[in-house]
Amino acid sequence: MLLPFVAKGQYRTSVTVTDFDNAYLKTKIETNLSALISEFNYACAANRSLNFGSVNIDENAKRSVEMLWRNSPFRCDETEIVESAARLYSCNEYEIRNIPFVFTKFADSDNFREVAVTFDHSGKIKSFHITLPQNVYEPIFEENNEVTDMRRRQIVLDYVEQFRTAYDTKDIDFMEKVFSDDALIIVGRVVKAVKTDSYLPSTAKIEYLKKNKQQYLNDLRRVFQYNKRIHVDFQDVKVLRHPAKDGWYGVQLKQNYSSDRYNDEGYLFLLWDFTAGDDRPQIHVRVWQPDKIEGRPINEDEIFSMEDVNIY
Repeated sequence: MLLPFVAKGQYRTSVTVTDFDNAYLKTKIETNLSALISEFNYACAANRSLNFGSVNIDENAKRSVEMLWRNSPFRCDETEIVESAARLYSCNEYEIRNIPFVFTKFADSDNFREVAVTFDHSGKIKSFHITLPQNVYEPIFEENNEVTDMRRRQIVLDYVEQFRTAYDTKDIDFMEKVFSDDALIIVGRVVKAVKTDSYLPSTAKIEYLKKNKQQYLNDLRRVFQYNKRIHVDFQDVKVLRHPAKDGWYGVQLKQNYSSDRYNDEGYLFLLWDFTAGDDRPQIHVRVWQPDKIEGRPINEDEIFSMEDVNIY
């Protein structure tokens, strides 16, 4: 009689929230997050779909979780998680970070991810997304010379993390919302010049292709359709506030993209517009460029940045 209980119990993960004054909400968050993580462990062990019957979760967050799960089931190998809950830019939302998961269908070198979970004032789960590594995330809050407003930095990074997770979840709806209707998408590719003289070496340069929002989204739909697995890593993230225009931020980062059919590494620049409100940011410019030309790393002054943007 005890065997099924013991077998199930070994997969349960309990959560303890520290440094939290509201005892009632603290209990709600701990109970809800413990139920969610434990459900992942039960479902992963039984090789079944997820059951959210014991979890208080928003429909959008539920959909994001289910898309991640279709990409690869995941589990938490920790029996207890002790983390603080940070208050977000909205005074009624809280976030717990550094929750470790093992994605079972990914290669051993690529199967560990950390996740952030956001809760509303009632303890309901509002967001579930893969986070930037701590060694990338934390230094940005120490850069007083680039972004001085802590709340805006938090917003920018939260949306960058959701943007990255949207590739794993193949969330085309999020991409549709986050790009403005007049968004400019620029993609760089290395092209070789044709030899005109056999004694002269061929030269290579970056050619830039311009797309509008719908062209980019149509291409992205095909990528999502024909690749079972997509994984994007962000490194060397810089958040840059526009020196003259309030509410405009540039994010410059190193992107490592891998999928079933294609891999690349390069620099990505995103121009975020928060002028319509902190809860409705949109991307107006997306620029990707390769990090090397014929094996030569491109120079720092060749990397697209906020200095290359004119806002009218």
